[in-house]
Amino acid sequence: MKFSAAVSSIFMACSALAVPATNPVRPKAFEVTASRPDSPIHLAVLSAAEKGLFLKLPKQNAICKGENNRATLYLEGSKLFLYSDDNKPQLIFVDRSGMGKGVIGYVDAGHDFPRNSEADGWSISNGALLFDGTGLQACPNSIDGAWSVWLKGVHNPGGNEGCLGFDARVSPNEKPVSCQYS
Repeated sequence: MKFSAAVSSIFMACSALAVPATNPVRPKAFEVTASRPDSPIHLAVLSAAEKGLFLKLPKQNAICKGENNRATLYLEGSKLFLYSDDNKPQLIFVDRSGMGKGVIGYVDAGHDFPRNSEADGWSISNGALLFDGTGLQACPNSIDGAWSVWLKGVHNPGGNEGCLGFDARVSPNEKPVSCQYS
């Protein structure tokens, strides 16, 4: 009798663990600010538009559920996403190949990545966002006077000149605004 009660208790406990949570934990959202003292990009916030990341972009033209002119991000494992509370997350990728030269972009849910691109490898270390241990750089003269954001390590990525490396400082966003970026 004691044996069957013990087995029954174990079975019930294991069954309870197998039931999915009704309130899934929301991803921990954050924003990125450039740290490069004595430069034109110091304290510029990261934005997302036209499938790329930018600093000093006047308007990102995202469709948001509230006011927001900066990219809100979250990590899931080592993958980086643009924050959205719907089921259509936009995944950020890097192309370190000779063709991509460190370009950073994003794709809509269900779409394929460009050839040679990688999505796994994002992390936060000492308060800075990194890809495979490498920081970011920004290049001037992009859309609307913004600076396009690339992975560090390539001189003149995409033919850009005057690029500056920066620390991508992460700060938590306790009240993220859900957006679908262009």
